Formats: sequence, C-alpha cells, structure tokens
Amino acid sequence: MDGIYLDHNATTPVRPEVRDRMLPFLGELFGNPSSAHSFGQEVKVHLEEARQRIAAQLGASTAQVVFTSGGTESDNYAIKGVAFAAGEGHIITALTEHPAVLQTVSWLAKKGYEATYLPVGSSGVLDPDEVRKALRPDTILVSIMHLNNEIGTVQPIEEIGAITKEAGVYFHCDAVQSFGKLPTKVDDLGVDLLSIAAHKIYGPKGVGALYIRKGVRIDPLIIGGAQEKRRRSGTENVAGIVGFGEAIVQAEAEREEVYKRLTGLRQKLVKGIADRVPEVIINGDASRTFPSTVSASVSHVEGESLLLSLDMEGIAVSTGSACSSGSLEPSHVLVAMGIDTVLAQGTLRFSMGRGTTEDQIDHLLDVFPPIVERLRRMSPLSASKAC
Repeated sequence: MDGIYLDHNATTPVRPEVRDRMLPFLGELFGNPSSAHSFGQEVKVHLEEARQRIAAQLGASTAQVVFTSGGTESDNYAIKGVAFAAGEGHIITALTEHPAVLQTVSWLAKKGYEATYLPVGSSGVLDPDEVRKALRPDTILVSIMHLNNEIGTVQPIEEIGAITKEAGVYFHCDAVQSFGKLPTKVDDLGVDLLSIAAHKIYGPKGVGALYIRKGVRIDPLIIGGAQEKRRRSGTENVAGIVGFGEAIVQAEAEREEVYKRLTGLRQKLVKGIADRVPEVIINGDASRTFPSTVSASVSHVEGESLLLSLDMEGIAVSTGSACSSGSLEPSHVLVAMGIDTVLAQGTLRFSMGRGTTEDQIDHLLDVFPPIVERLRRMSPLSASKAC
C-alpha cells in the first residue's frame, strides 16, 4: 500500500483544481494588483473575486476581509491590533488555544496588559459561564478557538458570542481548523474577528485572512503601503489568494458529504483501536468532536516512538500540534484537560481528510497493535508497572 497520510490537521495537499487555478498567476498574469495599468488591474479582478468567495462563506462583505500570510499572522493581528488600539486592558482566552493565541496574549501580558486563561473540562470543552464570570469592566477582547487542532473539540462559540455581545466586548475566534469544514457565518457565531487559513482546506500554504467586523477599533501590524485598505501593507500573494478562493468554493461544495464520510471513518478507527489495543484512552467528548480527528493516549509508550514506528510503515500521524513539533513538553491541551503528563506524552493524533479511505484505516488497524505491543515490551514504563 502507498503511504498513508493521517495528519490533515497539520496541513493538506493542494487539490488539483486549486493548483490549476493558481498557475496563471505564476506566469503570464504577473502584474501587481496595486498598479494602475492593465497588467495590474487584470490581476486585481481575480484577487477581488477570491475575496468575494471567502466573504460569501463568512456571510460578510468584502470590505471586512483582510488577507494575511496565514492563521498565525491573523491571530496576532486580531489580538495585538485590538490591544494596541485600546492601549491597555484585560484579555480573556482559554488554556487550550493554539500557541499563536496563547503566546501572543502572554507577550502582551509582559507589556502591561492583563490576561485570564480559562480552564476547560475533561472533555476539552469550555463552559461559556467561565467567560461570563471572567469579564471585567476593562476587558477589551475574548479569544476562543472554534475547532481545536489537537483533539478536534468544537467549542460553543455561539453561546460565547452572545455573552460578549451583551457585555460589549470584542470577540475573536481562531477558525483556522473549522473554516470550510463547519458553518462559519460570522453573524451566526457572534464574532467580531475571525482567523482563517488556506492550507487546512487543500489550498496553498502562506496565505490566510482576518475577518474584521465594521466598527472594530484595531491597529495594523504591518505598515508601509496602502494594500488591503492600509490594514495590512505589502504586495498581496496573488497566486495564494486566488488558490484560497478556489479552495473554499471546492470545500463548501463537498462539506456535508465529507463530514458524513469522516464520521463513519472515525467510528471505525475508534472502535478498532478500542478492540485491538488495551489501555488506550480516546480524548475528548465524541458528541463535540469533529470527525476528522482522533486523539489517542496510549499508556506505557512514548508518542514519539509510536510516530516513528508508524512512519517506518508509511503512515504519517502526529503527536499533537505540528506547530509544537520537537517540544519535549506534554501537550498543553491535554494537560489543561487534566490528563496525566506521562500519559499525555504517549498521545497520537490521527487526522483524516477527503482522501482517507476505509482500506487505509484497516491497514492502520493491522499494523498499530503490534507496534504498541513491541514498544511496550521495550518500554521502562511497562517494566516499572510490572515491578
């Protein structure tokens, strides 16, 4: 069997329709969209068409969509931009957020802003009442992720949005994992700012966007030009943006079908692991987990050893977030859920995508149990248990 890719939460392959749509902008359509001549204006038409496609998926106007280099920049722009515009204040986020949010909030805290990091339950779900209780008169922003990249938990964004709206506090949502996979109409979610990226939905890397609701006070991070209505200076990545626009059209067309198919594959994978591998915990609440993701904590084995052993079998998985690859620390998401740190270090993330098949899951379930058994025999963690 050819290599099996089960790390779609990290990134996805560029789909052929997206690649074909991008190619002219790497060749004959090379003009700068800020130029007044015909070469530039011809390109600008395509850039704005992509903006319209993304805005339509968000239920927003094109004026509210600002292109960036990706999800990390969009998160930084939303959080720092609001903080800089306010000058001071209090920010609320959750312990399970992406590092692009957590580290940005931490950086601002060192600059004199105040921060509250909300706990989550054992399922990884944030109780909206925790947000309500944390609000203060000087709160300027709440930032909560829609779909967790490590365990697939879907947070109650609509309920949180209602709370922040009532309090008159800006609400930012990192929707990098959910855009194109779940409904993300900004008015339904109740968000004021929303981060998205192309490479999670079979688009190119290096391009994303930030939705900014009209009236939000926000300072730009990157200055020096008039691009993006002076909100994000620098010549736009036209090929990437056009690819992003095509990627979201394709993703939306198949979203419900993919969700249904992934639901069946996830059930097969979870049951297969439970039946064939003893002492494994599937993390998160299945009723609130997006079906592409299975986070499995395997006792008495190191996750890195599991990953490398599977890679030798041609199966690509992750021990958590790709952005934290190489870290010896256990996942901050799992620790926040109350999972033992030793067990957390034995966790794998299987993230499926549109190309994942039943045959691939069957093959994984054939090779995974003997790998676990072999590593457990070698593991000092198992030896200490036997003693």
